[in-house]
Amino acid sequence: MGKHLGMEVSFAAAEAVKLSNVDVVAAYPITPQTHIVERLSEYVASGELDAEFVPVESEHSALSLCVGSEAAGARSFTCTSSQGLALMSEIVYIVPALRLPIVMILVNRSLSGPLSIWNDHSDVMSIRDCGWIQLFVENGQEVFDHVMIAYKIAENHNVLLPVMINMDGFILSHMFEPVELMEQSDVDYYLSPYQPRFVLHPDEPLTMGAYAMPTLFTEAKKAHEEALLASYTHIMRAWEAWGAVSGRSYHPVETFCSEDAETLFITMGSLSETAGEAVRVLRGQGKKAGILKLRLWRPFPFNDFLRSIGNAQRLIVLDRALSPGGPGGPVAGEIRSALYHLENRPQIFNFIAGLGGREVTVGSFLEMFVSSLSGKAFGYRIFGARG
Repeated sequence: MGKHLGMEVSFAAAEAVKLSNVDVVAAYPITPQTHIVERLSEYVASGELDAEFVPVESEHSALSLCVGSEAAGARSFTCTSSQGLALMSEIVYIVPALRLPIVMILVNRSLSGPLSIWNDHSDVMSIRDCGWIQLFVENGQEVFDHVMIAYKIAENHNVLLPVMINMDGFILSHMFEPVELMEQSDVDYYLSPYQPRFVLHPDEPLTMGAYAMPTLFTEAKKAHEEALLASYTHIMRAWEAWGAVSGRSYHPVETFCSEDAETLFITMGSLSETAGEAVRVLRGQGKKAGILKLRLWRPFPFNDFLRSIGNAQRLIVLDRALSPGGPGGPVAGEIRSALYHLENRPQIFNFIAGLGGREVTVGSFLEMFVSSLSGKAFGYRIFGARG
């Protein structure tokens, strides 16, 4: 095992990328992900990381460069936020179709407008159907761990899909937290040297990203869908293997005080810890409350979710993004779909909260709980909005 340090979470992410022995880092600065690539540039400049650090002219170029380097057989990394993701979104959809195992950290931030540098999940929800494996992390330790886990998943020859790690901007990225680092030898044991299955090389020509006529496009999408669904088994194995090396285990859906819960908060990301404090308060008052934390967003863990809700009567779904003109938040929409076939499904209360960095406190979760006991399940509420 490695040593315990208090460090900025962005620096912990960069440390994990270094330990993963990446070959190429494509970097373009955008708040709040900049500290990750800044630290990686220092590692490359000092010789601590033997990699090509390429400062590009835009986020579109950053992911495009990773497409080229990964196709040439180089373990590649990039990260972005918000408007940067919007600019690179054209390439985001192309990467999984090319079956390139790129790892990207998305430091979640509001999409404009109005302009905001603060945190919510509108950026990731804008590309939820892009075909990447998508994970959410809750704290600095989980950020650190999931960089290595992501490469383990992505580079598995039975997967070969990109992985996106979602970490909350500022709330997580700029905080100092205790992190247990890993020794390089332990990471090397867990994460083998990259052995690409398909490589662009002039001596052995092959095609990536070919034009598809209507007679083939549907079949290509079906193959992509099957590959994404099949990745679930390998995601589970990667988590299990990490647990054996580090002693820290992860699951698609993680619970707290859920066994006998009548009301469950459904959360994603760093606010899960705030919700946990609210559950402790409610339990102290004799209320049967608990949490389900969604770690795996794509492929959505339907079976794990259904098992985890138990006999809960109410689900309080916290969405950090709004689907304007739609039925509320995107997470709540997924959960309604997952439960639709159940005869005795729980009531779903959807709260849109934390938009543009608006504070969500323990008291906020307590207010949501009280509201769920007396309110109507249909529809949604934009929590804390004035006017």
